[in-house]
Amino acid sequence: MRYDLNNARELAIRVCVAAGASKAVATSLAEAAVAAECSGRSGVGFAHLPDYLEGFLSGRIAATEEPDLLFPTPNIVQADAKGGIAQLCFDRAFEELLSRTKTYGVTIFSLKNSYTVGELGYYVRWLAREGLVAFASTNGPALMAAGQSAEAVYGTNPLAFAAPVENRPPLVFDQASSATAFVNIRQVAERGEEIPEGWAIDERGQSTLDPREAMKGALLNFGGTRGANIALMVEILAAGTTGANWSLDAPSFEEGSESPGAGLFIVTINPELLSPGFSKRLASQIERLSSKGIHIPGGSYQTDDIEIPSSLVATLESYLIK
Repeated sequence: MRYDLNNARELAIRVCVAAGASKAVATSLAEAAVAAECSGRSGVGFAHLPDYLEGFLSGRIAATEEPDLLFPTPNIVQADAKGGIAQLCFDRAFEELLSRTKTYGVTIFSLKNSYTVGELGYYVRWLAREGLVAFASTNGPALMAAGQSAEAVYGTNPLAFAAPVENRPPLVFDQASSATAFVNIRQVAERGEEIPEGWAIDERGQSTLDPREAMKGALLNFGGTRGANIALMVEILAAGTTGANWSLDAPSFEEGSESPGAGLFIVTINPELLSPGFSKRLASQIERLSSKGIHIPGGSYQTDDIEIPSSLVATLESYLIK
């Protein structure tokens, strides 16, 4: 089913409110879900909304909580989601991040006690649209093994990066430390297909092609020790420096009534203070790289309408009558 962006946003708001979310929470989450669809990340767009809706209903997500914001130094913004959603915290802190970064050159945004953050690229993309370079990392419940361990010790621990480019959408990449995202394995399971070798292990620690066995076991990191090191770096930034739950201590995002207590760590940079004309210079470099066949991530962003599977629409609308 095709929806224009306004109607899609309104659908998301209505189902979130029906599940108990405040209008502010529902609006922030709807904006992020639509943005994920527009960026081609449907796995963390509308397909992820039922996880939030069940979270509101079960108490895993504080459905009406307003975050606390603190400013321990002029270029640090701290947020406590208090069990709520990261998207609302980011929205509440956004103008402060912009003004402080444009004044001081660099700002850190530190968030704790949130549900999982959805599309991580969402946060850095909005900052890059305002002329900032941004790096983000986040953690969540332990889903991924690393090294010689057969036990899940990290979340998928993604990182995202964005930079402004003159006369085109921002450069944006958003990638997990795992070989694939958990939502991708869940989608493969729903289709009854197999996953590729190297994505996951079963609960006995053996390699598996069965996505259902993978969900009982653990994901695998990409790139051997190098990927595991990146996952550890993300864990230290997103959980260690923010005061959020370590992934090993984070409750499930799918079950129970406790928040995962995840963290989000963002660094924003005003490139114009370092290199005036940065976005024009980057645009020229991107053209040169593209001419050599280099893929530049983030160039496409849907601004017309989006397609949502009719079965998913039916699932979402079922919350309107619960």
